[in-house]
Amino acid sequence: MANTEAALKEATTIQGAIGAALVDYSSGMALGTVGGGKDMDLTVAAAGNTDVVRAKVRTMEMLGLKDEIEDILITLGGQYHLIRLLKGRGNNGLFLYLALDKERANLAMARHQLKKIENELEV
Repeated sequence: MANTEAALKEATTIQGAIGAALVDYSSGMALGTVGGGKDMDLTVAAAGNTDVVRAKVRTMEMLGLKDEIEDILITLGGQYHLIRLLKGRGNNGLFLYLALDKERANLAMARHQLKKIENELEV
């Protein structure tokens, strides 16, 4: 089992990774961040993506969908932003956020690796 720091470091080894965060979407707070930089403030990204997750959860409730969100993909001109909601063992209300450089990333592999990191994460 990996702790938050180890899981986020592993996430940044994903090809094309710019930065990663573990976020509590009930508060919008980043529980940990790795990477980012002057062009990407991961604390701001965590808070903003919390709104995305909340909106999707609310929409699913209004539609009466009895399903779970695996991940949410936001595609920008030069980046992918991947949000993976965590499940199991007290992880409800948390998501992994991964920003990827679109030209260097393999989206299918990134999703696969993020799922693996989720399964090994112990919060």
